[in-house]
Amino acid sequence: MRSAVESALSWEWCSLYRAWPRVNLSTFAPAGTLLTLILVGASSGGCSLSRSDGAFARMDDKETTGSVSAAEKPPTESDLAFARNAASDVLTRGGKDFSQPWENPETGARGSVTPIAAAYTSEGRTCRDFLASYVNGRSEAWMQGGACKSDHGRWEIHTLKPWKKG
Repeated sequence: MRSAVESALSWEWCSLYRAWPRVNLSTFAPAGTLLTLILVGASSGGCSLSRSDGAFARMDDKETTGSVSAAEKPPTESDLAFARNAASDVLTRGGKDFSQPWENPETGARGSVTPIAAAYTSEGRTCRDFLASYVNGRSEAWMQGGACKSDHGRWEIHTLKPWKKG
């Protein structure tokens, strides 16, 4: 027969109260591994969705995006003459932080001319490059140009053409 102390320290009485077998993480390991493999495979499989019912906005060829639209009305020769005159004036003043506005009262076109680079020497003459804006109604455009100082000290515009970003 056992003493009361031995009976109290015995673990046999615990089995009477245990209704379920012990559950731990290793019980779920096979199912968890399978689920993890399925989720990783699905997420890295490159799933894609194709919709042909117009889920995305479509743009007509006539629509223009961006802040500066394509020039609907190209500059006239008189517009370019006003722009050249403004370029000559702003280059005569010097500095690259100045702009010279211009406006053609005949066509309503307007804009401004701003030197964009420091002076450089070409064929023994001092030259500068500049940008000119062109606005006529809803048309907007940029033009790039170059000028060189003549022997008389006046700036002569040698190029003025549409600006190409580059």
